[in-house]
Amino acid sequence: MEKLIIYTNETCPYCKQIKEELNKANIEFENKLTSKFKDEWQGVVGLTGMTIVPTICYKDNYLTPGRDFNNAIHLVNIIQNFKPSDYSIEKQTLEKIKTLTYNIHTAFGRLDQLLQQIENKLNIKENEHESTN
Repeated sequence: MEKLIIYTNETCPYCKQIKEELNKANIEFENKLTSKFKDEWQGVVGLTGMTIVPTICYKDNYLTPGRDFNNAIHLVNIIQNFKPSDYSIEKQTLEKIKTLTYNIHTAFGRLDQLLQQIENKLNIKENEHESTN
């Protein structure tokens, strides 16, 4: 298995948990502290747009918590079952943009429903208040 790189900081308990889980799974990694590899870390941040640690680089793929994995075990599972895509980067990018657009549309739809519920409750309370005067 190809060695992976994990970008961490000294005080991150989640970074520690991830490294422990990688060790348990016998996955070799190189730990790079963001404070010691500042230029390299800034390059990763520029590429991913994410400033969150731990960020993992495996086979030229960048994985960040929340976006790509939910917990340490999920990350280990991704790494152990990793398979490079058969699709071009252009096709992958297009599909990810379509997924992102769908997720944004869905999130705004849910937000609109929630705001309508709040507005309805406020209107009911306002009407109740007016009827008691």
